[in-house]
Amino acid sequence: MSLILGIDPGSRKTGFGIINHVSGRSEYVTSGVIRLPEGDLAPRLKIIFDSVSELVEQYCPGELAVEQVFMAKSAGSALKLGQARGAAIVACAIRDMEVAEYSARQIKQSVVGTGGAEKTQVQHMVKVLLKLPAEPQEDAADALAAALCHAHTRQSMINMAGAKSVRRRRIR
Repeated sequence: MSLILGIDPGSRKTGFGIINHVSGRSEYVTSGVIRLPEGDLAPRLKIIFDSVSELVEQYCPGELAVEQVFMAKSAGSALKLGQARGAAIVACAIRDMEVAEYSARQIKQSVVGTGGAEKTQVQHMVKVLLKLPAEPQEDAADALAAALCHAHTRQSMINMAGAKSVRRRRIR
């Protein structure tokens, strides 16, 4: 059993999703959104840290998949996003979890098949891939997509490592 926690960090809403990836198959465990109050950033970062710590304590995932920082609307927004990521990463790192980071394009490519996918496409594919009865909330879908991306990437690496040989034929 390999539980993977996906995080879609934000300074106002942080999405989370946990999947169980076993023998090349991913199953939904839980997901949701940590909604943060208005106000100073430091108390919001503490809420992210405490909430992610609680998820890790309750579900005991072994790995974290998180989206890399991208340049948002402004440098200030990117800095706040980076701090939110940091709070979530530290909550996992202090428990010796493996942390994997993926770009938004990598996540969308892995789940939808195109790096330029829209949010609604990600929600739909997460629903389909995890056999959910309805599309998850946008931030939760992004977090589940990060976890799925990590599962797919890891499975590809396992498959490549397990290849006995590469057969080459001569073209005549």
